[in-house]
Amino acid sequence: MGISLWQLLIVLVIVLLLFGTKRLKNIGGDLGGAIKGFKKAMNDDESKKEEPKPLEKPINQQATRVDEPANKTESQPPKDS
Repeated sequence: MGISLWQLLIVLVIVLLLFGTKRLKNIGGDLGGAIKGFKKAMNDDESKKEEPKPLEKPINQQATRVDEPANKTESQPPKDS
């Protein structure tokens, strides 16, 4: 019921006669490149899902506490000599 070896060889010979070896080689290369690109896109998509998103950096890089003044020289009383 399945395809025998002889039937497969006959089909391959007919395809070779229709397209020629150069065109068949180009079609095979294009098909291989398309499959490789598809696999790469699938792997990139999966790696993006697994990577945690980076935390956003605060706008002001200097961290200041609420109970401490930003400039310590302003909070000290002036010294009288």
